[in-house]
Amino acid sequence: MGKGGESIPDEEWERFLREAEAGVEGAPEEPSARARMVARRLREESGRPEPWRGHPPARRQRGKGWYAFGLLVAAALLVVALDPALVAGWFGGGGGDGGSAPLAVESKRPDQPPPTEAAARRPTVGQPFRGSPAAQWGDGTAGIGLPEARATGWMDKGQVAQALEKSRDFLVASSLDPGVLRGERPRKAIALINPHQRDVQDYLATAFRAPSRENDPLLLFSRFDRTKVRLAGDVVKTRGRITYREGKRGAVEVTTDVTYVYPAVRAAAGSDEVVRTIVRREVVMSWDDPAKVITEPGTFSLVSYKADTTNGGCATPTGYFTPEFGAERAASHPADGAEVDPYDRSKSMETRMREAGGAGCGTATRS
Repeated sequence: MGKGGESIPDEEWERFLREAEAGVEGAPEEPSARARMVARRLREESGRPEPWRGHPPARRQRGKGWYAFGLLVAAALLVVALDPALVAGWFGGGGGDGGSAPLAVESKRPDQPPPTEAAARRPTVGQPFRGSPAAQWGDGTAGIGLPEARATGWMDKGQVAQALEKSRDFLVASSLDPGVLRGERPRKAIALINPHQRDVQDYLATAFRAPSRENDPLLLFSRFDRTKVRLAGDVVKTRGRITYREGKRGAVEVTTDVTYVYPAVRAAAGSDEVVRTIVRREVVMSWDDPAKVITEPGTFSLVSYKADTTNGGCATPTGYFTPEFGAERAASHPADGAEVDPYDRSKSMETRMREAGGAGCGTATRS
């Protein structure tokens, strides 16, 4: 409908859309709400991937290790370097790709990867999630599903609810805290880990002092070197869920499976190329019965943790994610491993790690 409610013929709408898209002089500068809606829909439906040229395939590094850390059962790391044909962005000041409706919180594992129609829409500092499925994900904890509490193991309903909230607090302190993302030591997160897990505490001390593939803090924490990159906004997009069950000795065993999307630009003033580092972590925590396990109130014991990282760096571990920008991608060596879709949550972390195989670098199918 036009002003005053008069109907506009479809032919006029089509002419308007063609002229507006082509920038024809005299085309309306402030189309009606319907015009803006139709124009946006047509642009989204006709979007095609924009090929990148002149860059060699990027690398994805994957490694797998198993460690005995007291109650710690397993730890594994999979690193995926970006395919330069699919580079995009990192953190964000809210906005995704220009108005996409947010998805409902994930309540169970999806049966397929998210669609790829908008993958060619490159991110900007103002819209760092554009062209990414993360544009429709939640901001921070809003994208992490929290189940209803029920009496389990040694805990009553109220205690389980508190354990779930503290488990989510650990995710915030380890993967969303602004200071930690700038490279600070994750003291709040570490304080939630059972201090009597001596081997775990030793691992953490070593990981920050002398990071290595065996002792990598990025398995549990998201950290960037602020001398090299800065966050593109103040939002981390997330998608995932928290589940729980009765564990050993009546403990409440909580599993967190969350994908985090961090957009970044170079630290240098005026930099505006946005890339994204995508991290999927599965952390299993045991909220132990203090009558059966030596622990401290409000702390959990680590059972296992796994991490799958895209564009976080394939070189020697430094304790920080090191996303590659255009120049670094151009100098990268060809990938030597399997392809991985970092947004695909339809496979369990165990399956993804198994399919990744041994160490090496592979290719992310999108970013």
